[in-house]
Amino acid sequence: MFAVIKTGGKQYRVAANDVLKVERIVGEVGEIVQIGSVLAVGEGENVTIGAPFIEGASVAAEVMDQGRGPKVIAFKKRRRQNSRRKRGHRQLLTTVRISEILLDGAKPSKKAAAKPAKSEEKAAPAEEKPAKAKKEAAPSKAAAATLFTAPEGEADDLTAIKGIGPVAAGQLKEQGLTTFAQLAALTDEDIARIDEAMPFSAEQIQDWREQAKKLAQ
Repeated sequence: MFAVIKTGGKQYRVAANDVLKVERIVGEVGEIVQIGSVLAVGEGENVTIGAPFIEGASVAAEVMDQGRGPKVIAFKKRRRQNSRRKRGHRQLLTTVRISEILLDGAKPSKKAAAKPAKSEEKAAPAEEKPAKAKKEAAPSKAAAATLFTAPEGEADDLTAIKGIGPVAAGQLKEQGLTTFAQLAALTDEDIARIDEAMPFSAEQIQDWREQAKKLAQ
C-alpha cells in the first residue's frame, strides 16, 4: 500500500519503511508522529483520491533525526547603487521513517521509544541532587555558548552597516557583537567561527568588517 501525503507545502509518495527528509516536524528522535494530510491511498490499481484529503486517513512516521540542510546563498545587487546584500540560509529538516498507513481514524500500533532519562530518575531517586546540580550548571553552559564577550558601555547601531537589518543585528548582539570596533577587529578565524555557527557567509562578514573599520574611526 502507498499513500501521497502533503507536509511542508510539498507532496510525497510514501510506503511503509520509506525514509525521507521533510521540512521540520515538531517531535523528538524516536517519537511517532502522525501526518494527517493524505491526498491519495492505493494498493495496486485500486486508488482512492481525496477532495482534497481523505477523511480519517493518516500516515504514522518515526522521527529519526532533526537537522539542517545545506547552506543556500542569496545574493542581491543593484547596479550603480553601491548596494549589495548576501545572506545564507539552512533549511530545518526532519528525517522520518514511515511506519504505517492508517485508515478510518486508526491509531498507530507502534509506540514511541522509551526515554532512558525518565526511567533513570524513577529508578534512582538518590541521584536527584546531582541532577539539580546539572540544571544549575545549565545557565553557565548557555552563557559559554556565545561566540564573543560583549564589551561594557553603550552598543552601536549595527544597522548602520549595509546588509545588517534589525534581525541580523539582534543575532549578532546575542553572540556578543555589539560595536563597530568589534566587527572591525574580527580575524579570519573569527569570521570562520561566525560562518559555521550563524546563518551568515564569510564573504558577507568580511564586507561588514570593512564597513565597520570606517565607522569605528
